[in-house]
Amino acid sequence: MAKQNVAEQFVDTLVRAGVKRLYGVVGDSLNPVVDAVRRNAAIDWIHVRHEETAAFAAGAEAQITGKLAACAGSCGPGNLHLINGLYDAHRSMAPVLALASHIPSSEIGLGYFQETHPDRLFQECSHYSELISSPKQMPRLLDTAIQNAVGRSGVSVVTLPGDIAAEPAPEKAAETAIVTSRPTVRPGDAEIDELVRMIDKADKVTLFCGSGTAGAHAEVMEFAGKIKSPVGHALRGKEFIQYDNPYDVGMSGLLGYGAAYEATHECDLLILLGTDFPYNAFLPDDVQIAQIDVRPEHLGRRSRLDLAVWGDVRETLRCLIPRVKEKRNRRFLDRMLKKHADALEGVVKAYTRKVDRHVPIHPEYVAAVLDELAADDAVFTIDTGMCNVWGARYISPNGRRRIIGSFSHGSMANALPMAIGAQFTDRRRQVVSMSGDGGFAMLMGDFLTLVQYELPVKVVLFNNSALSMVELEMLVAGLPSYGTANKNPDFAAVARACGAHGVRVEKPKELAGALKEAFRYKGPALVDVVTDPNALSIPPKISAEMVTGFALSASKMVLDGGVGRMVQMARSNLRNVPRP
Repeated sequence: MAKQNVAEQFVDTLVRAGVKRLYGVVGDSLNPVVDAVRRNAAIDWIHVRHEETAAFAAGAEAQITGKLAACAGSCGPGNLHLINGLYDAHRSMAPVLALASHIPSSEIGLGYFQETHPDRLFQECSHYSELISSPKQMPRLLDTAIQNAVGRSGVSVVTLPGDIAAEPAPEKAAETAIVTSRPTVRPGDAEIDELVRMIDKADKVTLFCGSGTAGAHAEVMEFAGKIKSPVGHALRGKEFIQYDNPYDVGMSGLLGYGAAYEATHECDLLILLGTDFPYNAFLPDDVQIAQIDVRPEHLGRRSRLDLAVWGDVRETLRCLIPRVKEKRNRRFLDRMLKKHADALEGVVKAYTRKVDRHVPIHPEYVAAVLDELAADDAVFTIDTGMCNVWGARYISPNGRRRIIGSFSHGSMANALPMAIGAQFTDRRRQVVSMSGDGGFAMLMGDFLTLVQYELPVKVVLFNNSALSMVELEMLVAGLPSYGTANKNPDFAAVARACGAHGVRVEKPKELAGALKEAFRYKGPALVDVVTDPNALSIPPKISAEMVTGFALSASKMVLDGGVGRMVQMARSNLRNVPRP
């Protein structure tokens, strides 16, 4: 029996950690690893057309499954292409292991062909980045990398020279246990006692929720009901907290809507639940603030805190709910619910005014129809830019849908690659890429990956022939738009030429039928919707401070648009408001 080499040992360790796919582009320094994957039935090599796609896809898979995912790039330019997708995965707290293969070990430091230093290059976008310089470091170094990625929720990078990957592995050592899931973290008694005291003392409490509320929906609702608290959310908290929420007052931030801003500023006590909300200009500075987060480095880095609580949201709320006193006065909650409903009602008239006859098609209308027709358990991947606005305002979460995007890193071209990773986790689940024409064109080559693997991803292309978010930034800065126009092909014809289903939509009456046809199609499909380039957005509250340094803050409600089915949620919640 042939002795195992380092590459085979590497792949076996990935399999033991639960990795099912390795996304990447083949290359000479990767050949030993790719061949080891070929001969291992428990893992697949996913051949993408660009390594950036590989990293985005792995990050999306990790976000959907909550488990470790992996990608790889060959030496020099190959693994360097991974960096943007790895930044996104790391900032999204997605557990990803990246293999950066390297030049021959004897040539490192001598200016060899394609030489870079991956162990240095990836340090800023990873918890762990190390070079394997000897077969004896395997598998302990890889085990350590995996446990950093899983245990700290982020990226680990292992740099492996191709010649070392081909060397015989040392005599097989005992397999060590690998961490594959995170523990629950309970705060200390002193922090729980102090938070109970603050809550009981406050007359008006508001909860503001981020992605750290994943898995804690029931606890947040029970807690809000007991203390009569409005519940707002950041964009990354939307999918976990907005649905089945009678206390919902909308979203704050650059894409905000409803009464979340007022609720966070008019309370006595603001409790930040599992959010690293980056826009401190939208947070108050004159109310008491407590923050609960499982990652201690997040505590207090966005706003001053009166109390920092280190713990995961669900476990902390389970400690709080039986101890806090139930509040009887719900005047603050009802007032915020009414403000929320009024804010949504104020824009719904514009949304319904001849929108189904407007040409070019309103992008808001596209998002609203998509929301109605998509499956109840669909995964939406959303491009950065104006697609973020339409996704934030119109896609309705329900506890089964997933909504992922480059919400922390803010990269263009993320939606299609993320859809690839999401679809590989379950070919039967509907996956919809909400792509802008600029983002889609940037990594359009990986539409071929959908065709090659017959992935039934549905790309809904918001095609306004412009980088419209950048135009908005220029507008806010007082600059004329420049360099933002895209001369686009008929993307539907491109899709058909690639071997997929493609249809172009230029009239609103054609939209629903085109989407239904795409959803029925068994393979990859693209719906190229020609949309109005003048549709912009502006946030519910805006000040000079919010504009400074980030022109995107010109986002207020959608001009000539609305907020889709969210107004129905607000109306439903108003039934809970006692009438005078």
